[in-house]
Amino acid sequence: MSKHLVRIVLGCLLVLVMLGHTGHFWRLPFLSALDAYLYDARVRLAMSNTIDERVVIVDIDEKSLAQRGRWPWGRDEVAALIRKLTDDYRAAIVGFDVVFAEPDESSGLKVLEALGRRELKNEASYQALLGKLRKQLDYDGQLAATLRDRPVILGYYFTNAAQAGQAGALPAPVLEAAAFAGRQVAVVSWPGYGANLPVLQAQAAGAGHFNPMVDFDGSARRVPLVVEYQGAYYEALSLAMLRHLIGESTLQAGFPDDGPAIEWLDIESPSGRLRIPVDDNVAALVPYRGRERSFPYLSAVDVLDGKVSVEQLEGRIVLVGTSAPGLNDLRTTPVGAAYPGVEVHANLIAGMLSGSIKAKPGYVGAIDGLVVLVLGGLLALLLPLLSPFRASLLAVGALLGSVGFNLWLWQSANLVLPMAAWLLLILSLYALNMSWGYFVESRTKRQFSELFGQYVPPELVDQMAHDPESYSMDGRNEALTILFADIRGFTSLSEGMAPRELTQLMNEYLGAMTRIIQRQRGTLDKYIGDAIMAFWGAPVADPENARHAVLTALAMQAELQQLNESFVARGWPSLRIGIGINSGVVTVGDMGSPVRKAYTVMGDAVNLASRLEGATKVYGVGILIGQVTRQAFPEMACRELDIVRVKGKAEPVAIYEPLGLERDLTSEQQAALTAWHHFLRLYRACLWDDAELHLARLRAADTTRPLYALYAQRLQQLQDQPLAADWDGVTNFESK
Repeated sequence: MSKHLVRIVLGCLLVLVMLGHTGHFWRLPFLSALDAYLYDARVRLAMSNTIDERVVIVDIDEKSLAQRGRWPWGRDEVAALIRKLTDDYRAAIVGFDVVFAEPDESSGLKVLEALGRRELKNEASYQALLGKLRKQLDYDGQLAATLRDRPVILGYYFTNAAQAGQAGALPAPVLEAAAFAGRQVAVVSWPGYGANLPVLQAQAAGAGHFNPMVDFDGSARRVPLVVEYQGAYYEALSLAMLRHLIGESTLQAGFPDDGPAIEWLDIESPSGRLRIPVDDNVAALVPYRGRERSFPYLSAVDVLDGKVSVEQLEGRIVLVGTSAPGLNDLRTTPVGAAYPGVEVHANLIAGMLSGSIKAKPGYVGAIDGLVVLVLGGLLALLLPLLSPFRASLLAVGALLGSVGFNLWLWQSANLVLPMAAWLLLILSLYALNMSWGYFVESRTKRQFSELFGQYVPPELVDQMAHDPESYSMDGRNEALTILFADIRGFTSLSEGMAPRELTQLMNEYLGAMTRIIQRQRGTLDKYIGDAIMAFWGAPVADPENARHAVLTALAMQAELQQLNESFVARGWPSLRIGIGINSGVVTVGDMGSPVRKAYTVMGDAVNLASRLEGATKVYGVGILIGQVTRQAFPEMACRELDIVRVKGKAEPVAIYEPLGLERDLTSEQQAALTAWHHFLRLYRACLWDDAELHLARLRAADTTRPLYALYAQRLQQLQDQPLAADWDGVTNFESK
């Protein structure tokens, strides 16, 4: 037992790490992502892949838009659709996965009334005719009259936008304000909404929100059945439709044994009770029954034109929505990356009617932790004691048993239990024990370490060792991305430090920067005094070399901020660096001598990267990238700074400052970026006054940005002297 003690201790540490995750003491993002993936896999594995005829989707599809015009249609058209569905086709209930938030002025009534108030206010015949036409042209009034006494549920949405508004009228709350008082309920709350016109809401049978819950990976797996807004609680579209379909009903929250945690919602009606499982967000897991079109779809224009048989709609639950790509109601779901949002609600309605909604109550976390503790503890103790064959049998048995138990709970008890921690723990313990003692590298790997170890990270050396014939130091032309990083004012900084401290500072700085380069699969070319040169795409091919280089630069600047805190605490100066990045075809290979090898790159793209590093001082930014790099990484939000012509090159190039991934930018950052690019357009169009005014606004919002001061100076110079006939907005750099 003693010789296996280290492995047992390491195995127990793995168990503790997983227990911390399942007990929410800390979260491991990759485990959450794996659990989401495994949940989606179970949904796809268990879905029936059948068509549910009880719910019909009337689709505002491309055919409907082609024949009746773009959305939104006139409210008279919508009213006609409702009359068709309820009167002619006798649908049981109609729900709208669209919102009517703006008045319909397409009839021209507003224009006619304005004309009657001004030019023709004394024309009796005109006023009489207008009075006759007013009701006919009041499309919102027509729709409101159509909604009256018909089983129609309107849809609306909540929003958490930074400047959320309140448009339209909300329906009556579904639960009283104190419904969750003193309970552990993390009900979803939004600061704003977009609802239907008051005149429409007042006549509708009800309304419900159509917001799904979007998880961390962008997928819609749940819908909050009840949400909170300003102390009141409002129901989802699917729940509102179901309650109206049932008839007179009330909604009650279910707390088992009167405990603090919610587990279900009950719809109480004279005909009985319908129980819907919910989680602590009062959200229901959507029971997807199949991929897109798991419900009958009817084109809205065919319904309007009477081309649909009565049997297809009579007594059915009807959802009016859209699958047209241009109307932006496509969702990422476990069963499709572009899934019609209206079908999410259809699945939820069908699941509530069938009782097929999965439950994920609060106690599943305790089960998850118990399985990790018992199963992981046994494996941590037993695997080190067994032979490789028997250990493999035990690990496979544990995997199959845990998966089978999880699927049994899913299928027979409608219970969703996490399983990522179990599976990863079993695999990790098995891998730990099988790889123990394997520390001797192969001869081929040692050879590649000798050749490339000082340039590329160890994981790339391992990759190269699997196919040694494909790699050498021979020169060749490749499309690469090159990075130069230099410390600002290093000479003056170094003169004020003792040699030992300077050495320690540089070791820490260069070590931290090199680790970041290697994490992004970069090749370290050389240190040039305080400067760093690196490139991506060789010796191991990297199709995303531009992406990795730019992400490296952003990570280097972020890491430098943390280093500076440590440096200042020790009485050392803080550092500032400028980074230049450019992409292009260069020559790469061993360009050293018999005495010393030098795996490096040469070419115009390398020179431009070096020039961009120097130009960061001119524009007062930390990173500059060339236009080829920017084109190769379109997901990166960039601020275009200038168009420049560097020394020795006749062709001008655009240069950019990378800010971060587009999806990560805040609305304020997006607005500032848009305003800057608008200024550049004014500047290049020689609209000096407009450009100066726009720049003044930018400077007022951010007085610390050197870039704004630079362009203010340029504008002053351009206004003070005659504009050259060949002025093209390009900045020439005469020095290197």
